[in-house]
Amino acid sequence: MYLWKDVIEMSKSLPLHQVILNLEMFETGEDPDDLRNKLSNMLKVILEEAEKQYGKTQKTLTGFTGDNAYKLKNYKTKFISEFNHIAMVTALSIAESNASMGRIVACPTAGSSGVIPGIFYALYKTESPDFNTLLDLFIVAGGVGKVIADRATISGAAGGCQAEIGTAAAMGAGALTYYFSKDAEKVGNAAALVLKSIMGLICDPVGGFVEVPCVKRNGNLVNIAISSAEMALSGIKSLIPFDEVVDAMRRVGNLLPQSLKETGEGGIAITPTAKTLISNLRFLV
Repeated sequence: MYLWKDVIEMSKSLPLHQVILNLEMFETGEDPDDLRNKLSNMLKVILEEAEKQYGKTQKTLTGFTGDNAYKLKNYKTKFISEFNHIAMVTALSIAESNASMGRIVACPTAGSSGVIPGIFYALYKTESPDFNTLLDLFIVAGGVGKVIADRATISGAAGGCQAEIGTAAAMGAGALTYYFSKDAEKVGNAAALVLKSIMGLICDPVGGFVEVPCVKRNGNLVNIAISSAEMALSGIKSLIPFDEVVDAMRRVGNLLPQSLKETGEGGIAITPTAKTLISNLRFLV
């Protein structure tokens, strides 16, 4: 387990992505080149599936979702940038593909699997970085996720959706910030800004299925990743350091009742409409 403040210090003499690979070697004994190759394979799947599923309709288990990515892809946006639009469509596409039993990389979980593809595919399409550059960013995203996993949790059942989609957005914000700054302190600020923005977010899947509100949360939270990166890059800092924000997230997650942690027993999952929708599902009858 390592602290981000230690990562910042070590990155003064080595590139941040290399620091993270070295720390993994010290902790697990895994050769940095082997780990880089494993992460390379994951990133290839992420980019392949983003390209393959982009804006497609999907046949999900419940049918509650499946056409959101298609609708957004074919909509002429009024407010957001091309980058945001691609990121949102991709996030929805992968989330709906996951709900259709498609191939995904859990980054960090299946329910939050759209955010990282959204960030990386949008960056690939708009900035045209080479694969090795994207891989460096992916390693940094993994480092951010590891701090959260080690010091708190990435499980919705343990910490609420702040731990799942929040971690994904923090990872995405960190990756974007690193691409434009190569600054470990700004990466930590971006990740902290994300987590502070969604602190306490509950996990309330309708019927226990990873569709509502999960799919649309992927489409929304990718924007929080982008806006947090923009703020960090501008020089805005999180007054509370990333490590301490993660600790706060853990404490908040522990305080959440079980009904708000992936059980489908609270939040929108127990609204009258949600109950009616679930009762009308034929395969449950």
